[in-house]
Amino acid sequence: MTSETIRVRFPPSPTGYLHVGGARTALFNWLLARQRSGVLVLRIEDTDRDRSSEAHTRAILDGMTWLGLDWDEGPFFQSDGVERHRAAALRLLDEGKAYHDFSDPGELREEAARRGVGHPSAIAREWADATGVDAARERAAAGEPHAIRLRIPAGETAWDDAVHGRMSFANRDLDDFVILRSDGSPIYNLAVVCDDAEQRITHVIRGDDHLSNTPKQILLYEALGWPVPTFGHVPMILGPDGKRLSKRHGATAVADYEAHGILPDAMVNFLALLGWNPGDEREVMDRAELIEAFSMDRVQKKSAVFDTDKLEWLNGRYVAGLPLAALVPSALDRLEARGLGPDRWDPEAPGPEDEGFGALLQLLQSRARTIEDLAEQAEPFLV
Repeated sequence: MTSETIRVRFPPSPTGYLHVGGARTALFNWLLARQRSGVLVLRIEDTDRDRSSEAHTRAILDGMTWLGLDWDEGPFFQSDGVERHRAAALRLLDEGKAYHDFSDPGELREEAARRGVGHPSAIAREWADATGVDAARERAAAGEPHAIRLRIPAGETAWDDAVHGRMSFANRDLDDFVILRSDGSPIYNLAVVCDDAEQRITHVIRGDDHLSNTPKQILLYEALGWPVPTFGHVPMILGPDGKRLSKRHGATAVADYEAHGILPDAMVNFLALLGWNPGDEREVMDRAELIEAFSMDRVQKKSAVFDTDKLEWLNGRYVAGLPLAALVPSALDRLEARGLGPDRWDPEAPGPEDEGFGALLQLLQSRARTIEDLAEQAEPFLV
């Protein structure tokens, strides 16, 4: 796909906090947009009304802001486009690229099992063809519950992935998947394609857990006659045990690391090196250096391991380099969080405005890996 300006997006779901995997995806998109003088669109995918919340939306925005990942357009909300998504499904239906499915899902599965058919949707298509377009429209107009399925064409669906190279799926291995549920709500893949097209997204950079969605989305782009963006699927982040990073490995939300005294510049530096490298031995890189060096062709295919020790080592380098003007308020914030505000200090201790307090912090900062460490080391000198 050609475009005068590269346009990428970060589309978190407000069903939880901003976790490190999402933050790394946001960062890669941000780096690509900033390097190429492009546009980063922030879209909140809030169609799961039962699990979405304003608190989670705010936490995501706050996490992005803390990391310094500014966006150029948005935030847009996917729920605002439901009628547009529905209209796209109905257009596909009118063009014969989709069909009504009046069947019961359980009945479909039973019939597919009885016949030894791998995809139950093959039965749904057979029944839809037997019903005929006119009869199906009459039943739908009469209010009979139904879903709408995309009619998958023969052949294969392939693309040149920005990370994995050429990828292809045989279309016979794909279901005629539902694009509009019986309650009239669009499914994820349809909503995403409609929004990416509406927002003129040129590059979709996301985790490789979305690989199986990509052929379905490409088929939707092609059926709707819309340009297909460039896709790039970045590696998963694993814990030290080689399993997908989760709460059992400790903190996973960005806000947790902020609370533990990790600095945003250190977190950005660390996340950038999870699945990407600059092609040399550099490990400490500021934002300008990351933007200059970043390229999708240096994103690795294999999963990255989240090493907390390395994060804290890297953070220590940033703590050691903090100027006094930033060091003092950061340390005061952590001391307050520990219940050790200046009103609790020994009267003989230097006050927060005294040169002696700054001198104490400068003495300790080279030994601290986090701001929490710094506050803990300063405590005996203050109380």
